[in-house]
Amino acid sequence: MSTKPTAARQSFGSVAPKLAELSDDVLFGDVWERPQLSKRDRSLVTCAALIALGKTEQMNFHFPRAVENGVTREELIELVTHLAFYTGWPNAMSAVAKFKELFSSPSN
Repeated sequence: MSTKPTAARQSFGSVAPKLAELSDDVLFGDVWERPQLSKRDRSLVTCAALIALGKTEQMNFHFPRAVENGVTREELIELVTHLAFYTGWPNAMSAVAKFKELFSSPSN
Protein backbone atom coordinates (compact mmCIF):
# COMPACT_ATOMS: atom_id res chain seq x y z
CA MET A 1 0.00 0.00 0.00
CA SER A 2 1.26 3.47 -0.87
CA THR A 3 2.50 5.66 1.96
CA LYS A 4 1.36 8.81 0.15
CA PRO A 5 -2.28 9.64 0.91
CA THR A 6 -4.49 9.63 -2.17
CA ALA A 7 -6.51 12.67 -3.25
CA ALA A 8 -9.67 11.02 -1.92
CA ARG A 9 -8.14 10.28 1.46
CA GLN A 10 -6.77 13.82 1.71
CA SER A 11 -10.02 15.42 0.60
CA PHE A 12 -12.60 13.50 2.62
CA GLY A 13 -10.99 10.42 4.13
CA SER A 14 -11.14 11.76 7.68
CA VAL A 15 -14.91 12.30 7.36
CA ALA A 16 -15.87 9.35 5.17
CA PRO A 17 -13.03 6.81 5.22
CA LYS A 18 -15.02 4.01 3.57
CA LEU A 19 -16.10 6.33 0.73
CA ALA A 20 -12.46 7.32 0.21
CA GLU A 21 -11.47 3.65 0.17
CA LEU A 22 -14.18 2.82 -2.38
CA SER A 23 -13.18 5.82 -4.50
CA ASP A 24 -9.56 4.68 -4.54
CA ASP A 25 -10.07 0.94 -4.86
CA VAL A 26 -13.25 0.58 -6.93
CA LEU A 27 -13.79 3.79 -8.87
CA PHE A 28 -10.20 4.76 -9.69
CA GLY A 29 -8.56 1.39 -9.05
CA ASP A 30 -10.99 -0.69 -11.11
CA VAL A 31 -13.58 1.24 -13.14
CA TRP A 32 -11.18 3.87 -14.51
CA GLU A 33 -8.65 1.14 -15.36
CA ARG A 34 -10.95 -1.06 -17.43
CA PRO A 35 -9.59 -1.37 -20.99
CA GLN A 36 -12.93 -1.14 -22.82
CA LEU A 37 -12.77 2.69 -22.80
CA SER A 38 -9.67 4.85 -22.81
CA LYS A 39 -9.16 7.25 -19.92
CA ARG A 40 -9.68 10.06 -22.43
CA ASP A 41 -13.09 8.66 -23.38
CA ARG A 42 -13.97 8.06 -19.73
CA SER A 43 -13.11 11.69 -19.02
CA LEU A 44 -15.36 12.91 -21.84
CA VAL A 45 -18.23 10.75 -20.59
CA THR A 46 -17.69 11.86 -17.00
CA CYS A 47 -17.52 15.55 -17.91
CA ALA A 48 -20.67 15.20 -20.03
CA ALA A 49 -22.51 13.61 -17.12
CA LEU A 50 -21.36 16.34 -14.74
CA ILE A 51 -22.50 19.05 -17.15
CA ALA A 52 -25.84 17.34 -17.72
CA LEU A 53 -26.43 17.01 -13.99
CA GLY A 54 -25.14 20.49 -13.15
CA LYS A 55 -22.53 19.10 -10.76
CA THR A 56 -20.12 22.03 -11.00
CA GLU A 57 -18.28 21.23 -7.76
CA GLN A 58 -17.07 17.95 -9.29
CA MET A 59 -15.81 19.78 -12.38
CA ASN A 60 -12.97 21.15 -10.23
CA PHE A 61 -11.43 17.68 -10.30
CA HIS A 62 -12.68 16.25 -13.58
CA PHE A 63 -12.06 19.11 -16.04
CA PRO A 64 -8.31 19.28 -15.29
CA ARG A 65 -8.18 15.47 -15.16
CA ALA A 66 -9.76 15.34 -18.62
CA VAL A 67 -6.98 17.58 -19.93
CA GLU A 68 -4.40 15.31 -18.26
CA ASN A 69 -6.11 12.37 -20.01
CA GLY A 70 -5.75 13.97 -23.45
CA VAL A 71 -8.95 15.98 -23.88
CA THR A 72 -8.13 19.44 -25.19
CA ARG A 73 -9.61 22.59 -23.72
CA GLU A 74 -11.22 23.24 -27.09
CA GLU A 75 -12.90 19.83 -26.92
CA LEU A 76 -14.21 20.56 -23.44
CA ILE A 77 -15.76 23.82 -24.66
CA GLU A 78 -17.23 22.02 -27.67
CA LEU A 79 -18.68 19.44 -25.29
CA VAL A 80 -20.29 22.22 -23.25
CA THR A 81 -21.65 23.89 -26.40
CA HIS A 82 -23.07 20.63 -27.72
CA LEU A 83 -24.67 19.72 -24.41
CA ALA A 84 -26.31 23.15 -24.06
CA PHE A 85 -28.94 21.94 -26.53
CA TYR A 86 -29.44 18.55 -24.89
CA THR A 87 -29.09 19.24 -21.18
CA GLY A 88 -30.09 22.88 -20.85
CA TRP A 89 -28.64 26.31 -21.25
CA PRO A 90 -28.17 26.95 -17.50
CA ASN A 91 -26.05 23.79 -17.15
CA ALA A 92 -23.87 24.94 -20.05
CA MET A 93 -23.49 28.43 -18.59
CA SER A 94 -22.47 26.97 -15.23
CA ALA A 95 -19.94 24.69 -16.93
CA VAL A 96 -18.44 27.59 -18.91
CA ALA A 97 -18.12 29.64 -15.72
CA LYS A 98 -16.33 26.73 -14.03
CA PHE A 99 -14.10 26.27 -17.10
CA LYS A 100 -13.10 29.95 -16.97
CA GLU A 101 -12.41 29.69 -13.24
CA LEU A 102 -10.22 26.62 -13.69
CA PHE A 103 -8.31 27.58 -16.82
CA SER A 104 -8.04 31.37 -16.86
CA SER A 105 -5.08 31.71 -14.52
CA PRO A 106 -1.62 32.13 -16.11
CA SER A 107 -0.38 28.85 -14.58
CA ASN A 108 -2.97 26.83 -16.50
